[in-house]
Amino acid sequence: MTCSKSDPDSARIASEVLRKGLVAILPTDTVYGFSGIVESPGNNYFNADKKIQEIKGRSENKPFIQLISSPEDILTFSDTRIPEKLMRLWPGPLTVIVAVKTGGTVAFRCPGDQWLRDVIDMCQSPIYSTSVNRSGQPVLTGINEISREFEKDVALIVDDGDCRTSIPSTIVRLDDGEVVVVRKGAVEIN
Repeated sequence: MTCSKSDPDSARIASEVLRKGLVAILPTDTVYGFSGIVESPGNNYFNADKKIQEIKGRSENKPFIQLISSPEDILTFSDTRIPEKLMRLWPGPLTVIVAVKTGGTVAFRCPGDQWLRDVIDMCQSPIYSTSVNRSGQPVLTGINEISREFEKDVALIVDDGDCRTSIPSTIVRLDDGEVVVVRKGAVEIN
């Protein structure tokens, strides 16, 4: 199924698909992304992350970014103090890797696109996001090529035209309070 992002019901449609544990392709403030709902630890009934890995042909040891609907949501998952200079960049194309309360680390991003934040809010859970491409292949930026390649693999594609930018988010990691740039992207970190 395909719908236009400009459709007044598109956010509701996308959130309903995700809440069923299905995979969708959604426009973000950077590139289109495969998305699926993040379930609570120990409750992985849908396994949306596994479904996305299968579609991409991606190894299981490479985790996905989790999108949150507001900057403050990160406090639900992590006790790490996020420096103010990073918090000011949210919402936006910045991904922050932090230690989480359940153990390990997770990469979180609060996207700059209000529509996407509305979808996440309606899901009442973070959603996974990873670029639309087969593992090891270039990121797809044209909606027609995305549809041709993946329409049979996903439950929904939300069409927002071709990507406005093909620059991915900047990824940083917090190491003992120090900000370490893991991947340079759309945001410059000083």
